[in-house]
Amino acid sequence: MRLKIRKMKRIVSYHIRLTKEEAEQWKTKADMTCMSVSSLVRTLMNGFVPREKPDAEFYKYMRELSTIGNNINQLAVKANSLGFVDATMLQKEAKRWHEFQADIESKFLRPEKSNLKWQ
Repeated sequence: MRLKIRKMKRIVSYHIRLTKEEAEQWKTKADMTCMSVSSLVRTLMNGFVPREKPDAEFYKYMRELSTIGNNINQLAVKANSLGFVDATMLQKEAKRWHEFQADIESKFLRPEKSNLKWQ
């Protein structure tokens, strides 16, 4: 499942007054999610709670998982061409790894839907 991102021409701007501390809080929260303040506000307004950027260890595991998935795919291609390995089983495992990778991305990177009543 991928989020669809639409490019929109934003022509309406809002100006609000904040204390220095409030502005710093917005900037800090936006930095934690790797978003601009405007993007963070729009995300919250649309009922989603963004996740913080994962730490470096998460990306290390994602690279490793991706490498494993690619290796399994290469084995499946080779097995299909040589015909001596259960290609169905290998393809099933490759699919399982890719689903696992998508699940990790979903849990760590994608924003969650919020059920706040004022939205």
